[in-house]
This record gives sequence, C-alpha cells and structure tokens, in this order.
Amino acid sequence: MKLAKLELEIMQIVWRLGTCSAREIQEAFPERKRPAYTTVQTTVYRLERKGAVRISKRISNANIFEAITSQAEVQGSIMDEMLKLFGGKATPIMSHLIKTGSLTLDDIHEAEQTLRELDKKRKGSRK
Repeated sequence: MKLAKLELEIMQIVWRLGTCSAREIQEAFPERKRPAYTTVQTTVYRLERKGAVRISKRISNANIFEAITSQAEVQGSIMDEMLKLFGGKATPIMSHLIKTGSLTLDDIHEAEQTLRELDKKRKGSRK
C-alpha cells in the first residue's frame, strides 16, 4: 500500500491513539505544523478508500476511525518500494545507514539474529 507523507503521518497518529475522530487526529499534530481540519478529514477518507482505516463507530455526527492496516505492513511496503529503487539490493541502503550513524552494531546483531531465526524456519519447513 503506497501512502503519501500526510497519509503516513495520519496513520502513525491512528496507530498511537487507537480509535479516534478526524478532529482528534488533527489535534494530535504539533501546533506549528497542524494541517487544516478539512485536509485531515479528506485524507482520512482517502485512507478509508485505500483500506488502511475504517469507521468503527459513529458518535453524534462524528465518525470514529480505527486502523485496519498494521504499522508492520505499511513499513514493509515502504521498504519493498525502497529496495526496488536500488534494484533489489539492500547494500546501498545499509552502507548509507552505517555512514550516517543510523545503523549501529547493535542493529546489525539484531538483524543477524533475525536472519538466523528465518534460516532455522526455512530449514525446518523443508523437512
């Protein structure tokens, strides 16, 4: 699922708040970069059409929304798109993260552990 910058920011708020109205989403933005209520409302309904959120209930004339797409799903989709930009190669991304200090030795150890666990699962499913 491709999300625009504002859509992603709104999803992060919805994941943090759980169920919320468009007004609550708008008010969760920092005051200095808070989008107009109508912008938030339009974007939330766009997210509903994309299948990222749904109306969970209605209170008076306000719709209450909840996420139906997980943060992990969206992050995975973003990572897949990024990898496509680099021809499917993770090395340029990792090199950049290392050079900027965004990727630490602890991150690498955690990634190694995840790779070992995935390798065990793959080997276990072949039996």
